[in-house]
Amino acid sequence: MSSAEGVMAEANGMTDLKQGQPHSARIYDYFLGGKDNYAADRLAADKIEQAIPNVRLVARENREFMRRAVGYLGEQGIRQFVDIGTGIPTEPNLHQVAQETACDARVVYVDNDPLVLAHARALLIGTPEGRTRYIEADVTEPAKILGAPQLRETIDFAEPVALSLIALCHFVPGEQMYEIIDTLLEPLAPGSFLVMTHLTADLDPEAVQGTVRAYEASGIRMEARTYDGVARFFSGLQLIEPGIVPIGRWYPDGTAPDSTAVVPLPVTDFGAAPKPPAAGYAAVGRKQ
Repeated sequence: MSSAEGVMAEANGMTDLKQGQPHSARIYDYFLGGKDNYAADRLAADKIEQAIPNVRLVARENREFMRRAVGYLGEQGIRQFVDIGTGIPTEPNLHQVAQETACDARVVYVDNDPLVLAHARALLIGTPEGRTRYIEADVTEPAKILGAPQLRETIDFAEPVALSLIALCHFVPGEQMYEIIDTLLEPLAPGSFLVMTHLTADLDPEAVQGTVRAYEASGIRMEARTYDGVARFFSGLQLIEPGIVPIGRWYPDGTAPDSTAVVPLPVTDFGAAPKPPAAGYAAVGRKQ
């Protein structure tokens, strides 16, 4: 029995897992080397990998950005996090990074894949001082997210909150995503943050356009936004240096740590670590 099948068997009363339909969370799990995915997810992932051969490193680059950004926010005193598009748990999870800086940090995860829900119930357990909760909802339902009891019982809206959307917004094409972000930011206190990575064709058009086609051929809608398109999400926010940059170049204040502090990429048979393609932007913005 596979890991995904085992979770399915243990999730009593769970809704349809839609095993025959690819899901972005399970594709991402596959790229990170996880086992909680199905044949349809792997088939879609293989087509995406044809467009971007180093896509597994792009996925890892997103995870490393999350660690840097959440660590930075913890140093700024942020103790509340809402992570939408959580994905299947892959250590370190956001709450582990946040609670490493402050053991009393509170995290609410949001995702719409029932398989993620099954894992969340079993695995997203934080420190005794902190708290982690899970909401089963889609990012396109911001009112449902904001009104969820799990959120209201965990997050104090009078205090700053970090809203995290890692590798998610490009799965909602068009103007709707801007309206969603505005809705989610509106009730957050001044001093709150928006954390985001987003696919773009600005930096490697051929590879990213091929990626979009591969996702859409699998039934997953996607839009690779331009720099200006990503910047719109941060309208009215104070961008934290270095601003909107390729994911691998985002470090607080634009300064990368000493090379000995950077987690090395795996070495190939040719003796050199492959470089992830510049496929997305990363940014952190502060609400005034």
